[in-house]
Amino acid sequence: MKRILLTIALSLGLSSCVTLGPRPAGGYSFAVIGDTPYSDSEREHFPLLMERIDSEELAFVAHVGDIKSDTRVCSDEILLDRYRLFQKSRHPFIYVPGDNEWTDCRSGYDPVERLQKLREIFFRDDQTLGERKFKLERQSANPAFRQYRENVRWRIGRVLFVALNIPGSENNFGDGLEPSPEFVERRRANQAWLAEAFALAGAQRMAGIVIVIQANPDIGAANAGHPNRGYGEFMEQLRAETLAFDGQVLLVHGDTHWHHIDQPLLHPRTREPIRNFIRLETYGSPFMGFVKVKVDDNDPKLFGFESRPYDP
Repeated sequence: MKRILLTIALSLGLSSCVTLGPRPAGGYSFAVIGDTPYSDSEREHFPLLMERIDSEELAFVAHVGDIKSDTRVCSDEILLDRYRLFQKSRHPFIYVPGDNEWTDCRSGYDPVERLQKLREIFFRDDQTLGERKFKLERQSANPAFRQYRENVRWRIGRVLFVALNIPGSENNFGDGLEPSPEFVERRRANQAWLAEAFALAGAQRMAGIVIVIQANPDIGAANAGHPNRGYGEFMEQLRAETLAFDGQVLLVHGDTHWHHIDQPLLHPRTREPIRNFIRLETYGSPFMGFVKVKVDDNDPKLFGFESRPYDP
């Protein structure tokens, strides 16, 4: 499968130059948040959480999706409210769609229409959100995937960052035995985008790659040989690409609201943890907080982590 996907990526044409973000001397840090704000109380406290994040020296902030609870109405007004919150970030702000914003919006809304609305509001140009911005490379620049504006990548130093629209709730697989047409089309885009990112990182001998998604892809089920149907192909590709990559791989996600940092992905033959793979799940409602990730591409470990729970 890896060879097939690499062929797809190469046939589409790899960019020779990925957009560069700012890289402070001596390494840099970024922050990860997600699955917030859900309640009115969290909405009230979110600006205070952002004040603490703003006080840090960061290259950017990544929100891994679910910007409302699944019981809140999926209105334009709530999306625009979150957009305004994110735009106030002092740092460049990257947002990845969550299931609560579109695929779970089945009561009075069309999920695919809600996804298009997210694209119109949050991904309208080639810049990050936030007061200080930098340019992103969007998959939509490729005519074959022109609608996938939310899939982005950027490079800082010797690390490539790639974001994919892979939300919770089985990745919008659908209620039937066969996958929904939307799932099939987006899966193809995600596979090509991820393959292209690994090919680019390998060709340029990068120290690492950071993959940002919303869903917890159920790595334990994939290890056991019965992957979740919404994430099976993603996990197969991720394992193959990681094993073939010489650098470090960091998967960042939210979804299940259980903050942890571990190495859960197992080698298919030895059943030992794959040493160059780390998974970070950030805080989620009702627990607010952020994780500060330190990056030093002169350190073989590459990544360091500081957990910062929010205490009013």
